[in-house]
Amino acid sequence: MDKKRIAVPLVCHGHSRPVVDLFYSPVTPDGFFLISASKDSSPMLRNGETGDWIGTFEGHKGAVWSVWLDTNALRAASASADFTAKVWDALTGDVLHSFEHKHIVRACAFSEDTHLLLTGGVEKVLRVYDLNRPDAPPREVDKSPGSVRTVAWMHSDQTILSSCTDMGGVRLWDVRSGKMVQTLETKSSVTSAEVSQDGRYITTADGSTVKFWDANHFGLVRSYNMPCTVESASLEPKYGHKFIAGGEDMWVRVFDFHTGDEIACNKGHHGPVHCVRFSPGGESYASGSEDGTIRIWQTGPLTHEDTGSFAANCSSGKVQVSAEEVSRKVEGLHIAEEGKTKEKEARNE
Repeated sequence: MDKKRIAVPLVCHGHSRPVVDLFYSPVTPDGFFLISASKDSSPMLRNGETGDWIGTFEGHKGAVWSVWLDTNALRAASASADFTAKVWDALTGDVLHSFEHKHIVRACAFSEDTHLLLTGGVEKVLRVYDLNRPDAPPREVDKSPGSVRTVAWMHSDQTILSSCTDMGGVRLWDVRSGKMVQTLETKSSVTSAEVSQDGRYITTADGSTVKFWDANHFGLVRSYNMPCTVESASLEPKYGHKFIAGGEDMWVRVFDFHTGDEIACNKGHHGPVHCVRFSPGGESYASGSEDGTIRIWQTGPLTHEDTGSFAANCSSGKVQVSAEEVSRKVEGLHIAEEGKTKEKEARNE
């Protein structure tokens, strides 16, 4: 790992405006998927392994700030500046539910059991919608102290995590009581908060630092200063020995989790990096940028150390399918047809 490798990413075009959020589904029997949010108002679904475009979700009338896929990648959620959060059928591209808000919706997240949708935004209200009763009014937790920037679920859907645009800190809310139970203090506003796949850590990016918190006892485990202001960070999900960060200098960097040393620096974006995410198996990671592209970077060959752990873990989550099989599955669905036309138009403009 001493030599820094020059990585050649898969470059995914299609968005006509900046890419502001990315989310990977868990590994499903059909492989895993990547969804992207963009200021062009049209979230896109891709094969998470190859980056191949599958479809475009059309219906928002404003920038889309946040996207999510449910556990089986059968439904997608999006939060938009058009004052709505929408739930989509990820196979057909149809809108299943559209939830009206009174202001810009900045963040959304499906619960682990997929029955609930959490939203937050400029209204400073965290809402929980029951997707089994979509017409019922949402449950509101205690008023957020500021405009909501990020949301996530923890502790088997018993805890909600949120951060604000205009103040530091991550707040944790008890779902049953609706009350705030803990604040993780940061100097700057937290622009990215990710709960690790094994539920052990919360990874946050605030200003020019990346922090790792104990997700159960809430103590600060690690804090590293970054070379620039970073907007997003993600922890490698399989072994947790490295993390990625991206920000205003347009580069996507890989760091050692235990020491904070830089392992790799990936150059290629032509604008600030707004979001970075590891794939569910850790074999690749994606970055989204102001330049409107998504780049998928391979993590690189496993080291001897990794190979040992990999052999021990190889039974978990190695279900994958080829891009062809995925394409065959969605062939003939109108999401594919509509999106192809859109993508051609975007390219011709």
